[in-house]
Amino acid sequence: MRPLRFVALGDSLTEGVGDPVGDVWRGWAELLARGLAPAEAPAEFINLAVSGAQTRDVLERQTPEAMALGADVVSVVIGVNDTLRYTFDIHSVAARLDKVYAAFRAQGAVVMTACLPDPGYMLGLPGSLARPLARRQRAVNAVVHALSERHGALHLHAAEEDWIKDRAMWSADKLHPGERGHRALALRFHALLGERGIATGVQPSAEPEFPAPTRSASLWWLATAGTGWVARRCTDLLPQLLTLAAAEVRHKARGTSARLDLSASHAVAAALAALTVTEQQPDAA
Repeated sequence: MRPLRFVALGDSLTEGVGDPVGDVWRGWAELLARGLAPAEAPAEFINLAVSGAQTRDVLERQTPEAMALGADVVSVVIGVNDTLRYTFDIHSVAARLDKVYAAFRAQGAVVMTACLPDPGYMLGLPGSLARPLARRQRAVNAVVHALSERHGALHLHAAEEDWIKDRAMWSADKLHPGERGHRALALRFHALLGERGIATGVQPSAEPEFPAPTRSASLWWLATAGTGWVARRCTDLLPQLLTLAAAEVRHKARGTSARLDLSASHAVAAALAALTVTEQQPDAA
């Protein structure tokens, strides 16, 4: 029998950004892979995650490659980058994720998903800028929750306040976990897989292997690579975000802010309802 095969899909979080080992990123998925099977018969691990990936990339590029590999366990942790684009559309996000989860379910793979904290809060943006991003991330999380249940995925609640507020878990950019944070994610996923009898190896250690980056090293990263990351996102999102922020200010002044939340909730419900209708159409024919 071949070893258990774990394939990770997603963006920079799953790529391992924030957990450097030498000149490469490691991250929670690799840490988890080491504990999926006993040391004498280790699991195979392939990481297809790419920094900046969106749900479209996962559906069109990563999923076909993962299916060709015949993965036994697949992680699909994605969505934050979608919320940071002017093209954000919860209907499209829902439709893509539904196809991805269904494809792996049909292949018999165990699928792992997660909901994530919103980037506006993590970056400490002012309220009028942070709220639109928070609303988008809540929408993505709601879709991931619903579709994970529909497709029988193992879902990790990673948008909880205790995880978000512990700064020791996060890297200098405030958006990606540091080594301690990646280890925490690996431990929590290992526990979920252990409950299903899938993870049979030793659980990852919670304690970092390497010392945390010094403050000067963190500042240097932010001034070089970090600045570039922010600049790329701002070029794409900033004009629309300013428009969204202006709408926030207007609604707050009128006392109608609840309408924005209600509209977002309706959009999520409509996106999920559309999937159900599409699913039922062949039977109706």
